[in-house]
Parts: sequence; C-alpha cells; structure tokens
Amino acid sequence: VSVLASLLDEEEELGASLPGAARVMLQVMTGQLARLDEEVALLDKEIARRAREDEDARRLMTIPGVGPITATALLALAPPIETFSRGRDFAAWLGLTPRQHSSGGREKLGSISKMGERTLRRLLIIGISAVVLHASRRGAPSGSWLEQMLARKPRMLVTVALANKTARIVWAVLAKKEDYRAPVVLAA
Repeated sequence: VSVLASLLDEEEELGASLPGAARVMLQVMTGQLARLDEEVALLDKEIARRAREDEDARRLMTIPGVGPITATALLALAPPIETFSRGRDFAAWLGLTPRQHSSGGREKLGSISKMGERTLRRLLIIGISAVVLHASRRGAPSGSWLEQMLARKPRMLVTVALANKTARIVWAVLAKKEDYRAPVVLAA
C-alpha cells in the first residue's frame, strides 16, 4: 500500500502520465487499504491477547506451526474435544485423513478426503507449511520423521501429512490438558 501511495506521489511530482480521474481513484483506494491494514493489525493484536489469556490456547501454541490465530480458531470452531474418541477421529473431522479405497483385505489409501472443517484444515496446513519450508531450507532434526519424509516425498504431501499428525497432537494436547512435548530423536 505504501509503495503504491509513494508511486502516486512521485508521479504527481514528475508530471502526470496517469489521467487525473485514475489518480484520484487510486488515492482513495490506497487510503482504504491503509485503513484496512490498520484494522487488521488491531484485530491481530486482540487475537494474540486473547490467546495469551486462554490456558488451552497457550497449550496449543506450544505445538510447532500453531500460532494464536490457529489456536483460537480451533477452540472457537471445533466441537468439544470429548466428542472425539481419538486423534484420528479429530483429524478425519478436519478432512486430513486419507480416503480409503479398500476391498478384499487389500488396503488402498488415496489423497485426503477434504470432507471436514475447511477453515481449520486450511489454517493447520498454512501453519505447517511454514514448519516444512523451514525444515526443507535449514534442515530437519537428524533422524526425525520430518527429515525422512522430506527425503522421500514431495513437500506438499509432507505438509499435509504433518498437518494430519498435528491435528492428532492437537487432540492429545486438549484431551490430556498437557503442553506439547517434542519427540526425542534417537541416534541411529
């Protein structure tokens, strides 16, 4: 927004190559965008404040890839965690489990079903994509599940698989009322 506003100011100083009506409209639009940016910043601060005050949200934010927005959205949009008997049920409710095409004792798993809660699934995948991107650029812990998956599979598939895993961890953290503890990687 500020770049566009500065370009409009420069153009005004240099001599108009933009028609006057277009310049006026663009200035109005940049003003509106600047106000929206301020409102979004205020809402982000409010969400972060509420997340810090809520015990379950603080617990969820100990999980890598889960920030204040995802934590508060999980608490607001998901049904009570007691509704789900295990983590896989919660991940399936989010639409993060593989679709099954099994027959005759032969198990075939396809892509994720995407049949669940779209907003929470999207927030989890966005948060986990940052974790996977960081791990692919800087390296995952040696011997970890993430390192092994990144070595064998495409990054987006790893992201969705880790989002599935994270959904199960979210269920466990909320069901047990404990902070997340990272798994210990054993030396090979």
